[in-house]
This record gives sequence, C-alpha cells and structure tokens, in this order.
Amino acid sequence: MRLIALLLLGLLSGCALLPITPAPVARPAQLEGAAFALNGRIAIKHNGTRHSAGVRWVHRIESDELLLQGPLGQTAARVYRDAQGATLDDGSKHYEAADVETLMQQVLGWQLPLNGLHRWVLGQAADGDAQIERDERGRIAVLKQDGWEVRYLRYDDDSVDSMPSRLQLSRDELQVQLLIDEWEWEKP
Repeated sequence: MRLIALLLLGLLSGCALLPITPAPVARPAQLEGAAFALNGRIAIKHNGTRHSAGVRWVHRIESDELLLQGPLGQTAARVYRDAQGATLDDGSKHYEAADVETLMQQVLGWQLPLNGLHRWVLGQAADGDAQIERDERGRIAVLKQDGWEVRYLRYDDDSVDSMPSRLQLSRDELQVQLLIDEWEWEKP
C-alpha cells in the first residue's frame, strides 16, 4: 500500500513539473494599430560585449513599456515611453529623456528603434522607404529600413499569416536577437 501511495505521489509531482502551454491567442484580423504584449528573450551584442535578458513588451499606440528581466524573472530595467517623454529605471537609478532612443543611447550605449520595431515584430515594414525580400510563402525574410537590417529567422508555423518568433536586427556594431515565446492581443 505504501508503494502505491509513493508511486501516486511521484506521478502527481511529475505532472506538476510539466510546463504549462498557454492557449493560443487568435491573431487580430487587422494588425495595423494593434495593441499587443509579447514575452520572450533578447540577446544583445554591442562593441564586443554580450548581454541577454528576458523581455516583456507591452505596446499601445500611445505608449510602450519594455521590461528587461534577469534569469529568475526579476525586473532588471524598465523602459517606458509616452507623449510626455521616456524613462528608464534600473532599480537604483531613474533616467529621463525626450524620447526613448535618446534615453537608451545615453544610459545603455545602444538603442532599440521602438518607433519602427513595433511594426517589424509584426512582420511589417514601418512607414517610409524599405527594401524587402520575401520567402516562398510571401512573408518578409529580410527587411532593410532606417539603417537597420531585420532578418526573420523563424515564424510560429508555415502559414502565410504566421507571426514572427525569431528576429535578428543589425545596425553598425549592434546585433539584437529577439525570440518571441508568446503573443497577447488587446481586444479593441
């Protein structure tokens, strides 16, 4: 009897360790202006140094909040931008600037182009001139815009309207790998 109880406890505890897969969230029919959140990982290589972090990005038309997280999920830095300007908090210091690109350049020594990036992660070009190479399904494979080269290394699946899940952004001495694990869409 004791052996059966131990086996049941072992099976139950084994089930508790299995990763929980979130239910798929339906892609909005219209991506233009869509508010979203994404969870993933980011790796940055800049001037010979490398950094990596978990990332949670909440994008709305009027604001962006980017949380960079350490290996245990704790927030290491918070970048926020809205019409009033941009702030960066790293737990011990608070920084402010007129825009997020200037702020990140001043504090981190590199910047993410949030003004275009919110479109690029959706598999779209931002407003303005862009050079685009497409894959056999018609999805963007390489996008060159505003001095950046964005390579779409992986999509969620093989469908035409699949969401990007791995991107590589390059500009000058900066290379950024973004792995998107999960998308969340805000309902209109």
